[in-house]
Amino acid sequence: MTTSAIRSASLARRERQKAETRQAILDAARELFVAEGVEATTMRAIAAKIGYTPTAIYHHFQDKDALIVELCMADFTALGQAMYSIGRIEHPMERLKKMGMAYTDFALRNPSQYRFMFMTPIQHSLLDAQGNVVPMPDADAYGFLIATVTECIDKGLCRPELRDPVEMAQMVWGGIHGVISLWFTHSTDPHITLRDPASTVSAMCDAMIRGIQRPPA
Repeated sequence: MTTSAIRSASLARRERQKAETRQAILDAARELFVAEGVEATTMRAIAAKIGYTPTAIYHHFQDKDALIVELCMADFTALGQAMYSIGRIEHPMERLKKMGMAYTDFALRNPSQYRFMFMTPIQHSLLDAQGNVVPMPDADAYGFLIATVTECIDKGLCRPELRDPVEMAQMVWGGIHGVISLWFTHSTDPHITLRDPASTVSAMCDAMIRGIQRPPA
């Protein structure tokens, strides 16, 4: 192997190790944020969870806010991709059902991410290194939902009293989130026998869509 090839292999190995360390930090932070709360979790605690010194973590993230920003960006981008993966379904009511199921599938496949994103309060705005508020990509998935509901309204598919797309989008989102949250917090409760969450969301989406739709003339 030539000297150049050895150097390239060594550089690739260091970059891979750096990426693996960065991901380990993010995963540990997410778990602690969910378990202990964002405000109560320190960089020192994150370092201790993965057996690193706090100094080592600061080589990857300037501070806890920078870590939170990257974690939010990664997780909400993944959700947005999951939502858009259903493709462009022509009928908006059918698309609405598919979006609900894609959201549910993401949550059940990624429980730590979901808990961090939607069940863990963050008490302050997230800023970049220049002090600017960082727009989170969750706006993309939420915007997709509102656009779909707006299309349902504009095409006359909804009951006439349902004219606020934001309110209707939040009704749909809140219902699905409620089922998922109950599953995450009460699935092991011996006093409550919860049905499979994906099946429950599917049935609930069907019921909500029947309630939303304009009655036949």
